[in-house]
Amino acid sequence: MDNQSNIEATPRSQYSVGIDLGTTNCVMSYLDTQDENARVTVMPIAQLTAPGTVEERLQLGSFLYQPHEHEMNPASRVLPWTSEPSALVGAIARNLGAKTPIRLVASAKSWLCHAGVNRREAFLPAGSPEEVEKVSPLRATELYLEHLKNAWDHAHPSHPLSEQDVTLTVPASFDPGARDLTAEAARNVGLTQLTLLEEPQAAMYNWIDNSNDDWRNQVSVGDIVLVVDIGGGTTDLSLVEVTEDEGNLTLKRIAVGEHILLGGDNMDLALAFRLKMKLAQEGKELQPWQVQAMTHACRDAKEALLNDAELQSVPIVVPSRGSKLLGATLKTELTQDEVQQTLVDGFFPKVGISDHPVQRARGALTQMGLPYAQDAGITRHIAAFLTKQARAVSGENEASGDYNPFAGMPGMPGSDPSSNAENHDAFIQPTAILFNGGVLKSNLLAERLEQTINQWLANANANSATRLTGVDLDLAVASGAAYYGAVRHGQGVRIRGGIASAYYVGIESAMPAIPGMAPPLEALCVAPFGMEEGSDAAVPSQEFGLVIGQPVHFQFFGSTVRRDDSAGTHLDHWAPDELEELPEIQVTLAATDGRREGEVVPVTLASRVTELGTLYLEAIATDNGQKWHVEFDVRDESPLTSA
Repeated sequence: MDNQSNIEATPRSQYSVGIDLGTTNCVMSYLDTQDENARVTVMPIAQLTAPGTVEERLQLGSFLYQPHEHEMNPASRVLPWTSEPSALVGAIARNLGAKTPIRLVASAKSWLCHAGVNRREAFLPAGSPEEVEKVSPLRATELYLEHLKNAWDHAHPSHPLSEQDVTLTVPASFDPGARDLTAEAARNVGLTQLTLLEEPQAAMYNWIDNSNDDWRNQVSVGDIVLVVDIGGGTTDLSLVEVTEDEGNLTLKRIAVGEHILLGGDNMDLALAFRLKMKLAQEGKELQPWQVQAMTHACRDAKEALLNDAELQSVPIVVPSRGSKLLGATLKTELTQDEVQQTLVDGFFPKVGISDHPVQRARGALTQMGLPYAQDAGITRHIAAFLTKQARAVSGENEASGDYNPFAGMPGMPGSDPSSNAENHDAFIQPTAILFNGGVLKSNLLAERLEQTINQWLANANANSATRLTGVDLDLAVASGAAYYGAVRHGQGVRIRGGIASAYYVGIESAMPAIPGMAPPLEALCVAPFGMEEGSDAAVPSQEFGLVIGQPVHFQFFGSTVRRDDSAGTHLDHWAPDELEELPEIQVTLAATDGRREGEVVPVTLASRVTELGTLYLEAIATDNGQKWHVEFDVRDESPLTSA
């Protein structure tokens, strides 16, 4: 979904700037919109790499370090644009935090999309002692953006970032609340000419840009491109369909996956626990903080071993505390075989298309933390996604005869049971794959994933999917976002799609009271799948009663599979996997214009999807046209206002 802000590109904007605000790294790219021959350029970001040392790197680590008040003197913190930076972020934070992890803020992006916590509350680093200064996920995000903005303004003093068109990327699976908080963080540091763009789409735009118009020769009408983006914190999945419009090839995003907290961070932790067990067998027990520190060391070792197949091992030093322990610092090593066994077989197992993530029984009590995926098998998550989106392909292509995503499947249209004796689950069959994300820089992991997907296709008597190449997996998202600025100016190919879920509001059934039973909840579609940003929809249905002047709650649902429901579709029942319950919003609607507290006002409903992808639901009084609206942004303070 490409979400445009209210402020379109203005003539004064010299540059289109793309920012990949990643879980592990941030990247910034730009395109000179006034030069028709300009190409997207990745901007080196000045940052501290050690106390007193400033270097330019293409990536800014998404890490924030909270030093002890006497840990660093002011002279060692100086940056090119200030002698008193707001925070230590980037390479220096990652390096210092590897030694003292209790002072390191990491995975702020994952916390920003965690609806189970107050994302405005200062609690990061999670679990750190009281003496360590805390920041909120929102504030950490602002600090990363602030550093990027200052670096840009220092390099481009005549064209400050606040005056440029900025495209900020978010996971396709971000809910409206996480999108809105990301946009708020950008606005809080002065970025007002803002657009949000889904990361898999940004990677796709980068592939288009790098192909120099040859992309039309690499895909054809009816093709389905599976975009797999595995970064430090998440696995993000999207499907893009190649269609035709008046004889021209067009691209349409037709599905996105669920928000899966599963990526490089999980792999680093898995390697650290493997080494912990190896040391335990030697009679050496580690404290939790040592395992945490070793996890950061495993990240660097993992990258070295995956990128160099001839490298047999990397030494790992386990830190210790206290002068008496200096001589007893533990040492071990991470070997090539350990990396391959743990990562390849553990995270990319060879499974069938019918093997989906396993959900184990949860304990009654759990530590407050990020909602990581329970099943580490990324291939199982992809199998579940392709199966769930079996009918995501648009109707015109199913009927065209150019491509049948169900070919070779027993019982499905166009299948030949005699040609396939094995019973396979129905799944949408991609014809091309585009990889993105730092994890898939490893040929070992990328090839295992490609082989597994193509085995599913072979079992269904379908052709192998072609891997689309030509993108830098670390830099593609930011570069594609910058290129998208040119698309907004009418240059290049735009990927269509609208919102990636249908949204529903819960309606409490009118029925006599039954002891011990709450009234059944029905669902009313207020925003159909694919509704374009900036568009409105009336919700044709009967009148509803709106309670004002008293605390009430709104319950929302989302669905990525109910594609044919129009605004006003009323559901009194649905299958468990059709609708996903979203966090409720609690509020008291103002009783104004002479209305009484507790009054039930007859209203009709209308909805709007904003340019940033936020859903507005409007209740309109049938007697005098008075309006109340709710912004589905899952904020912590009241998001409803009367108008």
